Order: sequence, then structure tokens, then C-alpha cells
Amino acid sequence: MPNKIKFNDNFPSIVKSDEYYKRALDLIPCVTQTLAKGPGQNVKGIAPKYLKSGKGSHVWDVDGNEYIDFLMGIGPVSLGYCYPAVDNAIMDQLHDGITFSLMHPLEVEVAELINKIVPNAENIRYSKTGADITSAAVRLARAYTGRENVLCCGYHGWHDWYISVTDRNKGIPESVQDLTFTFNYNDISSVEDSIDHNTACVILEPFVFDVPKDNFLQKLRDICTKNGTLLIFDEMWTGFRVALGGAQEYFNVDADLACFSKAVANGMPIGILTGKREIMKLLEKEVFFFTTFGGEALSLAAAKATIGELQKNNVPAYLESMGSKIKKGLNKIISDLGMDYVKCIGFECRTIVTFDPSAGSPLEMKSLVQQELIKRGILWGGFHNLSFSHSESDILYLLDAYKDVLPILKIAVDEKNILKYLHGEVVEPVFRKTSNFNIKPKNSAVLK
Repeated sequence: MPNKIKFNDNFPSIVKSDEYYKRALDLIPCVTQTLAKGPGQNVKGIAPKYLKSGKGSHVWDVDGNEYIDFLMGIGPVSLGYCYPAVDNAIMDQLHDGITFSLMHPLEVEVAELINKIVPNAENIRYSKTGADITSAAVRLARAYTGRENVLCCGYHGWHDWYISVTDRNKGIPESVQDLTFTFNYNDISSVEDSIDHNTACVILEPFVFDVPKDNFLQKLRDICTKNGTLLIFDEMWTGFRVALGGAQEYFNVDADLACFSKAVANGMPIGILTGKREIMKLLEKEVFFFTTFGGEALSLAAAKATIGELQKNNVPAYLESMGSKIKKGLNKIISDLGMDYVKCIGFECRTIVTFDPSAGSPLEMKSLVQQELIKRGILWGGFHNLSFSHSESDILYLLDAYKDVLPILKIAVDEKNILKYLHGEVVEPVFRKTSNFNIKPKNSAVLK
């Protein structure tokens, strides 16, 4: 029988998962469309590789094993799998059609909703992915300022301007890399040392897991204003999650442009660029950013329904409440066990479990915890992506599982032999480097 949401005597059978994996090996590069979903992020040999269905906060793999999902599509599933109001909106629209030869009314209706919710969303433009939107924002910033350089902090997608400064930059001309540089979060001096009069924009995730300190975001706003540089918020994770209006609303800091994708359509593919009219009006003639599928109606119907549910149910407040239970409960378990090398940090809507390398390999520790949570019917990748469908019983079950699992990790760490307790392969590092690469050195042209 497939494993259920309970302590199972055995690890789940993943025969069908492995069959699909073998078929993909010589067919699909890296076997995955998204690294965060790939087998390298899960304990190979123990974890499932392919999911077949979901309902609410639960998912089922191709072998029929059931899990409470704390990944939620790596972010986009903000309300829950097969959420009735969204699915019904998609099906209703499907009866009328998907993509048309002229514009669709939903383009206007969704834009009006976003205009009311998101600060500074004077103009709105759609696409299909977050990378599309961040790249369009950078192009707009360059056009508006007449400058070329970009300062970034966080992960911003796969396009040349960003990936050129990572270690996966083959195929990108060096001249592109020479235009993009990074700064460190909560380190305002790294911005001051890098920004100059050829800096078109500063783009960052308003937070990943760290809390902004010493008024960091407002200082960033002030520096950009002083230098004539546009401030762009990459709100793929913060938008519609930390607050309906995203980080601009939550921190009361205005960005010139803001980029959204995850959370807004409960899993349907859509990207949304918002910004001040004087900048966005360049999209009318000077800056080209058009795509056939930008007005695709199923995703717009999903976005309209999702936004309505987020508003009606005050979902950001719900996520904060449930996330607080996880964060406080888990840190108490950790404290009671005397495991000061483990912590649960981050904003309540999306917390992460961290492992101090002084106690052992963080990847080995993460792998052991993941392995044991899988046995208990929990899909977990080191963090807790919450949705509106996660119930209090889901949270209590997770905390009870941690009470079972963390003592196993403690024994392994005390013995200095974590690998002894692992039944599969250690997970790989996440490709999400957000600091200390391609830092621009000081020069005489920096802003004073």
C-alpha cells in the first residue's frame, strides 16, 4: 500500500518515479524544467521524483504516496491545489476560449484590480514568467535613465543580464557581464561603493529570509533617488504574500517598478510588471516588450479569481498566523533539545530551517531531516512555503514530526556521523547565490 500522512514503517515505494526518471535521463537536460524541483534537491533513492496530483495542501506522487506539501509548486500555489474558486474560473473561461485574435476584457479587469492593490501600479503589463518581467524592468530602466549598469541582489531569473554574473554564464558575451554587478543585502555600504552615474537601476528581492535592518530598504530608496537610479522590487516571493500590495505596502517603501509572478494566479503562468506611468509609458513606442501569450485568458481568469480570494480571506494575515506557529513551535523544539546549530528563521509566510556548519555538513543535516520527514508523509525542501489550504492540523502534524525527527539528527551530529543514518544521496546545493559574486570595486565615479 502507498504511504500515507503518518509515521510509515517503510520509506515510500518510488518505482514509477524511478521509471520516469530513467526515461528522462537521455531525453531532458538535467531531467527537470526547474532546478528547485529536480532530483538534486531531494534525497535520491528515498524521495519521490514525480508528483501526479494535489488537493488543498496535500499531494500524491506517481506511486500513490501521499504527502503534506510545504513546497507548493516552489511558490506559485498560494491558495492550494485544485482550489475551487480558481479552478472554476479557469474552466468557465476554457469554455469561451484560451487565446484570441484581439484583446480580451480580462486584460483590463485584472489590471484594474492590481492598480487598486499594488502601490505605484499606475501602469500594468503582463507576460508569462518572472524572468520575462525582471528583464523587461531592467530594459525599461536603461531606456528611461539612458544608463547601462545594473546592481542586483537576489535571484532574478535566467536571462543574460542576470545569469551573466553567476557561475552558469556560458553562452553569454563578456560585454554583458561587464554591465551587471551585485551588492549584499542589509549592507548599504556595498551599494554606496558600487552605484555610480551610469547605474540605471538597483533591483533586489525586498527580502529572501533575512529581515531588513537599520532601515535598509528606505536607505536604498533614498540613494537611488539621489543618484537618479530606478529602484526595482523583484516581488516574486513577497508579492501578494507578505501583504496584498507586496513589500511596498508592507515596508511602506515605494519602488519605481515592481515585478510579480508567484502567488498571483495560484499556479497558472503569469508575470506582471507594474510601475509609475512616466516610466511605463516607454512601452508604448520606445521599448519593445510584447508577447503572443501575454493576454492568455486562462491565466488572467485565474489571477482575477486568486486576487479575489486573497482579498476576501485576508490570506497574508492567515499565512503570517500559520507561519508564526511553525516558527515559534519549531524553535521551541530546537531549544528544548539543546540543538543550537539548528534555527527556523525568515518571515512567517515563508520560513527556512538553517544548519550551522560548525555541527557538521549543512547539506547532510538537511538531507537527514528531509529523509525522515518523507517517511512521515511530509514533502519538505528546507523551508515552509505556506498556502491558504494549510490547516492548523497540518501545522501541528509538522511540529509533531519535527519532535520525532530532530532527535535523530541530534544523535547523528553527536556521533559525528550523519551519513550513517542516511539511506539515500545527500542533496545538492540550491542554485540561488545571492551575494559575494561579481561585486563592483570602488572607483572614482561612485556616488558621494
